[in-house]
Amino acid sequence: MKRQVFYSFHYGRDVMRVQQIRNMGVIEGNTPVSPNQWEQVKRSGDKAIERWIDENMKYRSCVVVLIGTETASRPWVKYEIEKAWNDGKGLLGIYIHNLRDPRTGICAKGANPFSQFTLNGKPFDQVVPCYDPNFWDAYNDIRNNIDGWIENAIAVRSRY
Repeated sequence: MKRQVFYSFHYGRDVMRVQQIRNMGVIEGNTPVSPNQWEQVKRSGDKAIERWIDENMKYRSCVVVLIGTETASRPWVKYEIEKAWNDGKGLLGIYIHNLRDPRTGICAKGANPFSQFTLNGKPFDQVVPCYDPNFWDAYNDIRNNIDGWIENAIAVRSRY
């Protein structure tokens, strides 16, 4: 069964890498938002962004944080991580720095966004699984494993 997931990522910097993952067809993700739609939501202010995230995350069983160079510092990614956990959704991270962007190639590995949180005093990055795909074939590593990673994340969340 294909799970429905919500992708959390830094739109401006990583959208081309994220499109590669969406186009794999292995899982059902949220419908890609066009740059024009995203700009319209952003112009409407923080409450509009929150509503957009809340609505798009509502019926998803898992949130997949796609980690690029600057993802960990993005305020909306932090919001999505907190919301996913508080809503009882599976949560995981996948480093995407080795997926080739057609414009810029690969990029530097970003910080783990889960390391900024704790759960009952335990570092969150020791709870939430984070995967770093094979440097030589990141695309196929993600394609071949993402469904299992998602199932594992849902199982991890069910223990807390």
